[in-house]
Amino acid sequence: MTAHTLRLDHLVVSARTLDEGTQYVADTLGIAPSGGGAHPSMRTHNRLLNLWGGAYLEVIAIDPDAQDTANARPRLFALDDPATHARLANGPYLSHWVARVERPKNLALWQQQYPQRIPTVVPMTRGDFTWSLTVADDGAFPAWQGAGDGIVPSLIQWDTPRHPSTVLPETGLLLKSLKGWHPRVDLVAQQLQWLGAEALIALESTDGAPALGAEIETPSGLRTLK
Repeated sequence: MTAHTLRLDHLVVSARTLDEGTQYVADTLGIAPSGGGAHPSMRTHNRLLNLWGGAYLEVIAIDPDAQDTANARPRLFALDDPATHARLANGPYLSHWVARVERPKNLALWQQQYPQRIPTVVPMTRGDFTWSLTVADDGAFPAWQGAGDGIVPSLIQWDTPRHPSTVLPETGLLLKSLKGWHPRVDLVAQQLQWLGAEALIALESTDGAPALGAEIETPSGLRTLK
């Protein structure tokens, strides 16, 4: 088990289109994400919303202007999965979260040491930001012994000195709590503890489908993103 603790980097709202995802967040939190850009290697694009304390919210969708190539890898966050497409047909939702690995710990080296625990580390870019992100070879969410479904976080390490939260407009939004429900909550808890991320999310068992919920303090009161 690692003694290194992680930080919550950002929340992920998946959507069929950026406009759908932006409207969902605006309707829920009262403030619309903006900015962002394209991820060429993943053929996705996003919009962002600042959260107090060095975190942010990301709305992500398949980029309709990106070109598929013969050697293109599956998109991240299970965006190519038919099950994801079926769920997105009912609207955007809080699908995932990403935990930050701070230096001097090296994410790529950590992954090489524990490949059964940590998915492949993929270099990514958006504009002048560069970072490394764990992305399974098939694009699926991280899992431990088959349990993950968006509740186990992806890991990120930023290469640029600036973090997106430092350049995004202030919003007055504060993440109060992140909660996850999973039918195999014991396995999810084991992986979170091993990662050093167990303090970042509250887990509960469920007989239903895995789900995430984020309680966010807004200028108009407490709102829940799910």
